[in-house]
Amino acid sequence: MRIALTHNLKITGSAEEAEFDSPETIAAIAGALERAGHEVERIEVSGPASRVLARLEALQPDLIFNTAEGHKGKTREAFYPSLFDELGIPYTGSDAYALNVALDKSLTKRLLASYGVATPRARLVNRTTLEGGALDDVSFPVIVKPNFEGSSKGIYREWSVCEDAHHLAEVVERQLARFEAGLLVEHYVAGIDVACAFVDGLKEAGGARPSGAGIPEGVLTPVEFVIDPQVPGSYNVYDFNLKHAKPERVTRRPAQLPPQTIERIRSLTARIVRALDLKDHARCEFRVTPSSSRNQGHDVHFLEVDGLPTLQPGASVFVAAAQRGVDFDGVIRAIVRSACQRRGLLPLLESNAPRRAKRTSLRVGFTYNMKRGEAAAEGGPGKAGAGAVYDSEAEFDSPRTIQAIASAIESYGHTVVPLEAIPDLPRALTAAGVDVVFNIAEGLRGRGREAQVPALCELLGIPYSGSDATTLSLALDKGLTKQILRAAGIDTAEWQVVTTGREKLKPFRYPVIVKPNAEGTSKGITSASVVKDEAAARAAARQLVDRYHQPALIEEYIAGREFTVGLLGERRPKVLPPMEVVFVDPPTYPVYGYEEKQTDTPRVRFVCPAQVTPSELRRIEKVVRDTFTALGCRDVARVDLRMAKDGRVYVIEINPLPGLTPDFSDLCVIAKVAGMDYRSLIGEIMAGCLKRHREARAASPQSALPAAPAAGAAAGAAAPPAAPPPTGSAGATGAAGAAEPGSQPAPGSQPTPAPALAGSVSLAAELAPLPSASREVAGP
Repeated sequence: MRIALTHNLKITGSAEEAEFDSPETIAAIAGALERAGHEVERIEVSGPASRVLARLEALQPDLIFNTAEGHKGKTREAFYPSLFDELGIPYTGSDAYALNVALDKSLTKRLLASYGVATPRARLVNRTTLEGGALDDVSFPVIVKPNFEGSSKGIYREWSVCEDAHHLAEVVERQLARFEAGLLVEHYVAGIDVACAFVDGLKEAGGARPSGAGIPEGVLTPVEFVIDPQVPGSYNVYDFNLKHAKPERVTRRPAQLPPQTIERIRSLTARIVRALDLKDHARCEFRVTPSSSRNQGHDVHFLEVDGLPTLQPGASVFVAAAQRGVDFDGVIRAIVRSACQRRGLLPLLESNAPRRAKRTSLRVGFTYNMKRGEAAAEGGPGKAGAGAVYDSEAEFDSPRTIQAIASAIESYGHTVVPLEAIPDLPRALTAAGVDVVFNIAEGLRGRGREAQVPALCELLGIPYSGSDATTLSLALDKGLTKQILRAAGIDTAEWQVVTTGREKLKPFRYPVIVKPNAEGTSKGITSASVVKDEAAARAAARQLVDRYHQPALIEEYIAGREFTVGLLGERRPKVLPPMEVVFVDPPTYPVYGYEEKQTDTPRVRFVCPAQVTPSELRRIEKVVRDTFTALGCRDVARVDLRMAKDGRVYVIEINPLPGLTPDFSDLCVIAKVAGMDYRSLIGEIMAGCLKRHREARAASPQSALPAAPAAGAAAGAAAPPAAPPPTGSAGATGAAGAAEPGSQPAPGSQPTPAPALAGSVSLAAELAPLPSASREVAGP
């Protein structure tokens, strides 16, 4: 089956991410699904829902394995199941309504009381109920919890349990400032914490049904949490710090309780699962205390239920499953099987026949500019003396980068048609019969060079990835970009564009930094670019004008921390974690220049996610979103920033065509921290392009896009065919040159395989003459 693994990824370890999954947990779940024979696509759902929607529409999974907690609000856990229901895609776990109820502790307690489930007395407290005397007549001790949070957020051994009204008032006031939706003030019951997991249909390893009359087989053995007695605290509370900061101080083990108590816990769990209509897997938490009655050994008090419990390896569900001889993979398989059984997908799950792809295989034109100098062949311009010689190719991509991108696109089932952005591209693109274009071409010359491929695609009516021609032209021109940012109220350093170096200069606050006005990859920028007076600024500007044959930009140097931030999406882009560029033994005016971007220099190191305060992070995210929007970017971009000592965030520049060198380019490093492997990053960038392709076809379903004439039309005769590419090479058309879904031949004509074209030969043939690169580089 094709399974989408939707999740929120834990990146910073902050309290706000407490309910999210760690990279290790997601890797473990994905590995278990893959070992079961499924095709797994990881989809991190943080950011705008439109991105998730685009990815799911492009993927068309058979099933969604959902662990996404959502970000904000009392209904956050229900958001994605609601979206999946609207899309008509089956998913694991409970539906939106059940998750909504389960997240509300107060509502859950009231509902379960009608089913005879004993639970400590509690009341919901918010600003409104507080004014009405919600804290009157409280029976102490009580414990104060956020009503709409999980993972013990807001619960601390030191002060969450209150013994008097004064302490209670202090805690409630403090917590309501953080958890405005409301608090649960619950009578504190001394005892031990016990969790009982439910995994629908999970049998013993040998297939035998577990004992327990009337209890579903999916209700597992209760697990108790034993806290190290050396942990300070007057009350036995399994709090936030123990769950997240000091998990080694807690032992999970099968509950050491009498058999009748064990069965009572399992019976209550089964009743709760039925009452809330929970599906596939869930976890109930209880407080067990010695009974005051001689007839019962222990009293069992229900505390809360988790309809979306953690699947972190070592969690209580796996401790319980091990008692049945079932390992981690077995639990994951049981969850999938339960969902498939409910959704009528068991025949697909149990079928050994190859899956028929639901996705439309497209012909993807891949436009690029390739490095061909010594830099590409021998590891890049980091070698002595190579930087000046191959500066002209600095923004181009190495053969290995091009191959990596092509392989990633092909892994989604598409046929890649390589198209180098050289003067022959218009003819090659017209004849190639592609459905969409994945564009990383930097162009050959002119300040509008990055816009050449998008403009050509627009002329031919071919959807393409990335920003449009206007945005790429504007963003390459630093002076124009700054005008737009200034008009949008976004901070950017004071600047002036000079064409000769002899112009009258503004009264700058020195030092200033001097750069080429329309170059990327920090071309022409070194530590010597920072100058302290007007004469030096003029001299530096004249040198750049003479070298790059374009105006120079003079701007005030912003001292402070430097960050680079990636964005993915369109109108409401997803902001990736900021990466800080940390200068090691920095000079007075450190610069992240050309040489630092091309080599593994010891002069800089990178910290991702950057260590910033929540308020600093919010400022950074707002600035990069506003910048993305002001320039009209789409699909992908990277914004470079400086944060001054006063906390103001200044935009240095924006790159809507960022480098994609695996494990090297800034965006790729950032994406990896955000839980995206290289293939997923390429898929994210491509998702918007595929959406635009679907919209274009929906708008004119009866005709092919004007950009896709039958391959082999008159233009095809302009170049002699090259030798056929080796089987399996990236971009090889082979049998895929026949009519593909999405390209329709003219009525009455037969589809013709695309001839080999200058500029669109196979990647294997294109790359063959170049030696293997020991260290590949491209503009980060």
